[in-house]
Amino acid sequence: MSHLQQAATERILVLDGAMGTMIQRHKLSEEEFRGVEFADCSMPQRGNNDLLVITQPAVIQGIHKAFLDAGADILETNTFNANRISMADYGMEDQVRAINQAAVKVARDAIASLGADARPRFVAGAIGPTNKTLSLSPDVNNPGYRAVTFDQMVEVYGEQAEALFDAGVDALLVETVFDTLNCKAALFAIDALFEKKGKRLPLMVSGTITDASGRTLSGQTTEAFWNSISHADLFSVGLNCALGAPQMRPFIEELSRVAWTRISCYPNAGLPNEFGEYDETPEGMAAVLEEWLKLGWVNIIGGCCGTTPEHIKAIAQKAAQFAPRQVPIVA
Repeated sequence: MSHLQQAATERILVLDGAMGTMIQRHKLSEEEFRGVEFADCSMPQRGNNDLLVITQPAVIQGIHKAFLDAGADILETNTFNANRISMADYGMEDQVRAINQAAVKVARDAIASLGADARPRFVAGAIGPTNKTLSLSPDVNNPGYRAVTFDQMVEVYGEQAEALFDAGVDALLVETVFDTLNCKAALFAIDALFEKKGKRLPLMVSGTITDASGRTLSGQTTEAFWNSISHADLFSVGLNCALGAPQMRPFIEELSRVAWTRISCYPNAGLPNEFGEYDETPEGMAAVLEEWLKLGWVNIIGGCCGTTPEHIKAIAQKAAQFAPRQVPIVA
């Protein structure tokens, strides 16, 4: 049993909050995104948040440290878009391995700054959905067209997962899944990686329910999403992004009912307002999540878009008062 698995038996684990939200607070310029390392890059880099682990590591480490100080047990690496498909938007395909490995080091350095006597904290290698979809056509006039193949997606996910694995993450997190077929490609790639390395890491998956319809973008209900990935040896399954905690409630309840592994959730800080900002207060968000904790629905809890260290602190204080959900024993 890994240290992460042991910790999950003892308490509700707290994930960190919104890296993108915190990066936006720094109002970094194009030159700061480029840094000295990519000063002569031919394509604009502002908005390439993942690159900052190389060009502005102190900024990212500071954000990690703020979430740790707030009570986070698990840091997600700043690698949501650190795959060859997404990096093509910035001409940075050849930096995928370097970005992922630098991101793990920055997170590890943040944990090390707490001192040897601090309770164990963990690094989850964040693997986002890419900006392509295997289930849907990007061309409304050609429904059968796909911009990427399953095999190509497997290769892309495999490259990122191996970089994170080699850098020493405690777990891999396939998150913000809007297309289950994308997720299946990631799971296939990761399983092959584990076979190659002769070692398995805890594997976390988190899907995204896009709206009140209760379905992913590719059309699956929460239960259907679980059924599609339940064959995998998962450390946890959960939901994140798109919805605030009140809107996510029925779907977390459903997932807790049907899934025979640990349940995670990290909602947005409410729904975005007319300016694209998130208004849910730390106290308001924590109060909603407290009900889920009382009902024994979750094992891992945190925040997505709009959540700050203040949100995570309020959530962590609630989580400390309750026992984790009992994982069902499947005969």
